[in-house]
Amino acid sequence: MSGFWDHPPVDVKTGKLDATGMRFGIVVGRFNDVVSQRLLEGAVDTLLRHGTRDADLVVAWVPGSFEIPVAARELAEHGNVDAVVCLGVVIRGETTHFDLVAAEAARGVGAVHAATGVPASFGVVTAESLQQALDRAGGKAGNKGADAAMAAVEMVSLLRAIRRPRPARRTAAS
Repeated sequence: MSGFWDHPPVDVKTGKLDATGMRFGIVVGRFNDVVSQRLLEGAVDTLLRHGTRDADLVVAWVPGSFEIPVAARELAEHGNVDAVVCLGVVIRGETTHFDLVAAEAARGVGAVHAATGVPASFGVVTAESLQQALDRAGGKAGNKGADAAMAAVEMVSLLRAIRRPRPARRTAAS
């Protein structure tokens, strides 16, 4: 019985969680800043612990989550960054405003990534209550800012691995 691993080696690309030499832009929505500040702290701490230097971080504050994609695209195109970490908080209220803002933030961040080729990680917390948002910003549900930072590091590393020229294949005649 022949299996997958019986064939010649497959060229598998993976990202590493080493941010040494990487430069990051971080866009943070100021609205609900008691939560977004914690997301930022989680992201910065994670990036520094994984090898990024303070000098390789650029933080841009925007009014709210709806404005995140505009600043993220500017950083991706003109900020000399390897990735953009997008952080914000949208808490459900009594109107459909929550749905509109959350959907546009997600769509906009995805569009930045697709249009520029620069990874844009999504660390916008959408929550039913302030307590639920706090739980996801360093509370019992972890820190989504840290998670978004880790995703950015891994994506930069993966893209570098993909873009690295593949060594010439050896043949039986070589």
